[in-house]
Amino acid sequence: MNLIHQKMELTLASNGVIPKEEVITEISTGNFIEANTKQVTLEHLKNDTIIPVFSKDNECTISHNEFIGATQKALKEVIPIYNQLEPNIRISHTIKGRISSAIGKPVKELLPNEKTIYYERMAFMIEIPGIREKVNGNFLNLVVGGVRAYNQENLYSKKTIEKFKVFIGFKNQVCTNLCISTDGLLEELRVSDIVQLQEKIQLLFSGYNQEKHLGNMERISKYELTEIQFAHLIGKLKMYNFENAEVKRDLIPIELNDGQLNNIIKEYYQNEHFSRSKENTINLWNLYNLFTGANKSSYIDNHLERNVSAFELSQYIANKLQNEENDWLVYN
Repeated sequence: MNLIHQKMELTLASNGVIPKEEVITEISTGNFIEANTKQVTLEHLKNDTIIPVFSKDNECTISHNEFIGATQKALKEVIPIYNQLEPNIRISHTIKGRISSAIGKPVKELLPNEKTIYYERMAFMIEIPGIREKVNGNFLNLVVGGVRAYNQENLYSKKTIEKFKVFIGFKNQVCTNLCISTDGLLEELRVSDIVQLQEKIQLLFSGYNQEKHLGNMERISKYELTEIQFAHLIGKLKMYNFENAEVKRDLIPIELNDGQLNNIIKEYYQNEHFSRSKENTINLWNLYNLFTGANKSSYIDNHLERNVSAFELSQYIANKLQNEENDWLVYN
């Protein structure tokens, strides 16, 4: 039984009844992704944007707000006794248009009701503050969310299977970094309608092993790198992109780009919460948070995969340190 269900049963046993649902209007704070995004409200998505269609048959796509709504409903089915905050929504790549009666009209003369917009890419996070854990002194709240990127759909064809990304994991309250494991991410959820979408989201949430994820995060906090080991690691990560394809096939994939690695180096010295120790060492929990912090500069459509990659990389380093194995990334 996963830990979410255990917590639900404990609460029901202690209270005897399911508590009356409260109306939650608070939105989770902090930018879980930055890059070129901005925050919008769910009401804005519902009332101020159009819904893209598949141009060959004019069939509607599943809209951003329908995706968020399906996630909220799935979460309520899996964890009915915990309140969820309003979704924190980030969008990018605005697609502008105009109604037919405004064709040929100069841009500066367009009226608000003559303009149309939708957002090519959207990411959102829903926080469940009632499920809180602690790792290496940092409080983590359970979060779920997803990504929709219309640029990954062929909107010039007839209606077909649509793609979504959904996750469940934790948000570090210190820095708003997301903590997602491989088991907590559906990287390519393919559905044809909103009912299927909610069902598959619900399956992901139901199967999430919270205890295993927390245990792995706690585990990496037990290992640390010396300054020399950290310098070796960063140097090898910078060299990765210049290795030939044959060599890369035998290496753990690295998703961090050069700008993000530079940010990690800077934060190793300067970060208020996750920088090096007085002995110039850094434990892997802090390093992992430098990885996920740097990942906030990734675009919406590859942000989640890179977040999971950061977790896998941290686990990989911990395994090498635990087994005292020399490696291209780590030496003991």
